[in-house]
Amino acid sequence: MAYGVALRGTAVRALCGKGNSLNLNSNGLKSVPEFVSRFPNLSVLLLCHNSISALPTHLQSLCHLTELNLGNNALREFPAVLSHLGSLRKLYLYRNKIDVVSPDAIGHLGNLVVLNLNHNNIQRLPPEIGRLRKLQQLSMLDNKLEELPGEVGCLKKLSELNLTFNNLSRLPRQLYFCRNLIKLYAARNRLTNLPEGITALVKLRVLDVAGNMLSIFPMEVHWTELYCEENWLIKLKPVPILPHPENLSLKELAARFVLLEVRKQFSLINLSLPHYPELNDLLSGSNCCTECNGPFLNTWVECVHFVNLKKDMNLRSSLTIPVRSLLCSYKCFRAQGPCYYAVERK
Repeated sequence: MAYGVALRGTAVRALCGKGNSLNLNSNGLKSVPEFVSRFPNLSVLLLCHNSISALPTHLQSLCHLTELNLGNNALREFPAVLSHLGSLRKLYLYRNKIDVVSPDAIGHLGNLVVLNLNHNNIQRLPPEIGRLRKLQQLSMLDNKLEELPGEVGCLKKLSELNLTFNNLSRLPRQLYFCRNLIKLYAARNRLTNLPEGITALVKLRVLDVAGNMLSIFPMEVHWTELYCEENWLIKLKPVPILPHPENLSLKELAARFVLLEVRKQFSLINLSLPHYPELNDLLSGSNCCTECNGPFLNTWVECVHFVNLKKDMNLRSSLTIPVRSLLCSYKCFRAQGPCYYAVERK
């Protein structure tokens, strides 16, 4: 048996029980036709470039749907009926008027591989975004995002994340758990720094942070493509610096001693540390010296060294960027090797 319907002079025909793709793009639709639910084996449904403002409940019968394109419509919220479409792998909701993402709806889309929410009015994503464990591409271009939930760190298969043109002032530290991330676009936000953990993203090849408020880059830089124009990067303007007295506090001296002992597998301090949770919390904020690799609790002085992207990293850009260096002492500051500069904040 066959169904047919004329939409703007175009015949849309699908075989009941056999049709698996339906294209209703650019038909001036204000709602989803009821006949769509008559194709239980439908796997691809294209409804972009219409005027659809809501999704009907009868769509939940499309339990085999793997791709749904609702781009360029008039949706004002993340459709609740999507929670019944657990087979979805690709979901496109770009260029709508969505300002709220339903936690219940998005939390039931565990098979999603691609999620495109570009050009909406979304201010925040719910923590339930962390349930999309198979997600590989997440695009939030041109929204009103003010923060990214830490649960994004649960997206272990994420390879591409687009956050360009939002209102983000920071990226969550949990982002460094996304070890398969290859491309990160965060241009045109309000970022003042990048989390140090971003250096753990060893597969990251493209980083776009142009048009932010960055002054320094993290300690290690290993990207193939870096876009960082229009930031507030520290300029190389050397000024004399006098020898800095190393009057370390008793707390700092004790912390450095304990941190050295922790590196010894069978030391008494290392074996006893689990019994002192408050001390563990204190030491969790420690760092390692860029020069000597020695542990310390508090940064001796904020330093940078300058990296030329073209000369030192073989990138196309000839920009020179400041890279953060964590040093434990004046001795390391004056050591031979990279030329370190103390940062003067005004």
